[in-house]
Amino acid sequence: MSGGTTTTQNLSFVLEGVHQVKFEDRPIPELQNPHDVLINVKFTGICGSDVHYWEHGSIGQFVVKEPMVLGHESSGVILKVGSSVTTLKVGDHVAMEPGIPCRYCDPCKSGKYNLCEQMAFAATPPYDGTLARYYVLPEDFCYKLPDNITLQEAAVMEPLGVAVHIVKQAGVSPGQSVVVFGAGPVGLLCCAVAKAFGASKIIAVDIQKKRLEFAEKYAATATFEPAKVPAFTNARQIINENGLGAGANVVIDASGAAASIHTGIHAVRPGGTYVQGGMGLSEINFPIMAACTKELNVKGSFRYGSGDYRLAIDLVASGKVNVKELVTGIVKFEDAEQAFKEVKAGNGIKTLIAGI
Repeated sequence: MSGGTTTTQNLSFVLEGVHQVKFEDRPIPELQNPHDVLINVKFTGICGSDVHYWEHGSIGQFVVKEPMVLGHESSGVILKVGSSVTTLKVGDHVAMEPGIPCRYCDPCKSGKYNLCEQMAFAATPPYDGTLARYYVLPEDFCYKLPDNITLQEAAVMEPLGVAVHIVKQAGVSPGQSVVVFGAGPVGLLCCAVAKAFGASKIIAVDIQKKRLEFAEKYAATATFEPAKVPAFTNARQIINENGLGAGANVVIDASGAAASIHTGIHAVRPGGTYVQGGMGLSEINFPIMAACTKELNVKGSFRYGSGDYRLAIDLVASGKVNVKELVTGIVKFEDAEQAFKEVKAGNGIKTLIAGI
């Protein structure tokens, strides 16, 4: 990997191929639309999808064919605004929502813009990501931060937006029981959002003891480490240990692991809701008989939609969700590759790369 110099205009962290990254000086992006703003990116979190592209060069049908700037969990400071911008000014601190929909298709017009087939999403081929000095977004995809939210915290709004969308899909309401499979950043944030929505029992499930210990200190009311037994047996134990009666009101999978999905379907009560938030293999065996005979509400969840980022910011600003505790490391921009290695090794919860 080659390094950049301090005289660069728009230093960017670029993926060229599997395990091939470099720093590249790119032109400062121009404002193409009067509603666009230019942002000096200050912090960027590393997501599992970024690491997956670095490791494999593709995710499903999304294949890296040309050099691509990585990163999509970012915050920054407004440097320039287009002539029609009314909601932001130079110097404002913002959380950056990194996907721009077409705004014209049926999903966009019905309020489900996360399902737009023309979505230009940062660090999803062929679109460049946010691990650069400068990035351009429309003003309505930048969220001005209240004074009590730092730029570091704002970089966690992207995974928090994912968790907000999952928990909204689940329809979590006060007094309900929720089981969350996967205690990575999104799973932990699902626990926190479920708690903010009033859930009375929140059980985090993972195969890593350290993550379960963190989950219980963070937002879960209980934890469960699965044994190497049939899924139904683990599900029965989760139900019995936590007094869930016929099962949990809501089960969320934030792992994508087949064993978790099987266990989750068996852990939810008849008439309950199961939400798939984690991405794993494109196809798995599925306990369809249990889903059918229990009349489960089975839902998918993809990224975030209308109102999710705004709610994420409100939850942090009001103190109902703490994202500061998730940030376990901040590295310099020039150490970005090392940060990817740390995340791949499973070290820490959320690592941020500082901007320049």
